[in-house]
Amino acid sequence: MTNQPTLCFWYQSGADEAAQFYADTFPDSAVRQIHRAPVDFPNGKKGDVLSVEFTVMGLACVGLNGGPMYQHSEAFSFQIATDTQEETDRYWDAITQNGGAEGRCGWCKDRWGLSWQFIPRALTRAMASGGAGAGRAVQAMMAMHKIDIATIEAAAGE
Repeated sequence: MTNQPTLCFWYQSGADEAAQFYADTFPDSAVRQIHRAPVDFPNGKKGDVLSVEFTVMGLACVGLNGGPMYQHSEAFSFQIATDTQEETDRYWDAITQNGGAEGRCGWCKDRWGLSWQFIPRALTRAMASGGAGAGRAVQAMMAMHKIDIATIEAAAGE
């Protein structure tokens, strides 16, 4: 048996709610196990949810209800490649319309403060093509919040 890395996220509270939201929103995602505190701990009581094991699109994660000591930042984000505008819209809307906030260039935050990027493969292709088309695609992206595939493709000359 090989060890696979697991991402651990420190939540102020609500790790179980976040995990369930991710499981309901993204394919190949699930809440695996909820661990309740066997004793009182600095930011909770015996029986409170202490941690939750979950997956996001097959990626193993743990959420820890650790209290306000640490905050999420944009230095870490989930980056999800999307194939269609409908898929991009669905994920973006799920995050931003559930108490989250829009960012720029395909970035947004969920209501627990975790950052997400929904990056259409069309943007990745345009950037990889190089030249003037790639530059125009990046300039178009810089003016966007949620990425619009048709605008990116038009700017890149696809």
